[in-house]
Formats: sequence, structure tokens, C-alpha cells
Amino acid sequence: MSDSSLRDDRLASRFDLLRRESRGGLVTFITAGDPDFARSCRIMKGLPGVGADLIELGMPFTDPMADGPSIQASALRALKGGQTMVSTLSMVEEFRTEDMETPVILMGYYNPIYAYGVARFLEDAKASGVDGLIVVDLPPEEDAELCMPALEAGVHFVRLVTPTTNASRLPTVLKNTTGFLYYVSITGITGTGTASNDEVKGALQFLRPHTDLPIAVGFGIKTPEQAADVARYADAAVVGSALVEKIAESERIGGDSVEAALMFVKDLSSGVRAARSGAKR
Repeated sequence: MSDSSLRDDRLASRFDLLRRESRGGLVTFITAGDPDFARSCRIMKGLPGVGADLIELGMPFTDPMADGPSIQASALRALKGGQTMVSTLSMVEEFRTEDMETPVILMGYYNPIYAYGVARFLEDAKASGVDGLIVVDLPPEEDAELCMPALEAGVHFVRLVTPTTNASRLPTVLKNTTGFLYYVSITGITGTGTASNDEVKGALQFLRPHTDLPIAVGFGIKTPEQAADVARYADAAVVGSALVEKIAESERIGGDSVEAALMFVKDLSSGVRAARSGAKR
């Protein structure tokens, strides 16, 4: 990444802040345009104020193969409401009018980026204030497609590792990974299970000697207590499906989905921020 990008590296600054505060972070995932563009913008803008340290913004796609039913449904709701890549990037741009510090990571699949045009996408993403990408269907063997152009453009490329990533595969996965490493704590799709504390601790013990990157742990974290358990050992806990479900549930009962989402994140943050009180790393 260029020197200018490194000087303005929101991800590095945020993880430095978390280290100085001796706590794990909270990463929250929402799907851009869910339940609609206006309320999705309001949720996104409200997240830092209720304790989200990083924001993952899902790029809606018709075939989100790594995602469980909740996130799949949120993507379809967003697409039905007219969400496009242009409007997703405009959400980030609007968010940046009020918040220049909270990192924003776009998460999703390569097809919408390819259709948009890689060079145009990276230029527009960087200009809108995107800090990094998680693209779940591009393996390291395809780094020339998007990863290397992203790094050249000053956009982090965050990689996933899973319980099945072994010691021989790990160096390949880590080679061009920047920003942080995302540990998927369960096998399978999002929102379908929960890893035990011992499994998470064991995975972190395996990964840390291989990388200096911060490690965020996600998939299957549904409650403030579970988020706290993860944040006690990981650099950050990621909550996605459970937050998307809160939005959908509020919509079903005719409630205020913005308030429901933000109150849930506030509870998650309270758990995460108290996680290391009296606990040893």
C-alpha cells in the first residue's frame, strides 16, 4: 500500500486504539439497503455511537453462497428495494460526511465487483471512504483478479481462515492479507452454529505465531455473552446474522428496525467492552 494510504489507515488506527484500551473490538455487519436505503443509512450512521468499532457493509448479491438464510434474505430484500453497487458506495460516502474514523469494510462476492468493473470499483470505493474488502469467493490463487489491484489502490484485502485451514495452507492465505485476519469459527454457512470457547482459544493459539495481523472472530456469535467470550481472547468479535435477524424481526412486527438494530449493538458492545475486566489474555 502507498505511503499516503498508510498515513491515513483507519484500520491500523482502530486496532491500535483497541490495544491501548486493552480490549477487544466489536465488528458489526449489516447488508447495504436492508430494510431499505434510508433506514440502512440511519443504522450505519448510528453504529459507532452505540459501540461498533468497525463496520462490515454487505454488498447485496443474488447468490450469497457462504451466507445463511438470514443474510441471504437481507440481500434479497435490499435488491428488491433497488439497492445497487452505486447506492452501496453512496452509503459509505454519506457515512463519511459524519464519521472519518470508523473503518468500513465491504463484504461480499466477486460477481458484482466484476460487473461494475474492477478498476472503476476500486477507484470509487477508495473515493467513497472504503477501507477494505472481504471477498469470500476469491481464493489466494486468484489474487491478480482483485487482491493485488486493491492493495495497489490503497484498499486493504482481508482474508478468511477457517477451522479447516491447516499449517501448510496458511502461508498462502496470509501472503497478501492486510488489515486484519478474519477467523471463521465454524465450518459451513453463517448463522448456523456456535464454536466453543476452547475451540476459539485453540484456533487463536494456532494462528498468532503465523501473523502479526489482528484477528477477528465471527460466525455464530448471537448474544452479548458470546461476543464477550470471543473478545476476551480475539482482537475483535464479529456479529452479522444476529444483527440482520434483529432488523428482520422488527420489520415483521411493525417495529422500529433502526432502534432495534442499534439497541442490540449497544448491548453487544457493553458485553465486549467488559470482557477483559480481570481476564488474562
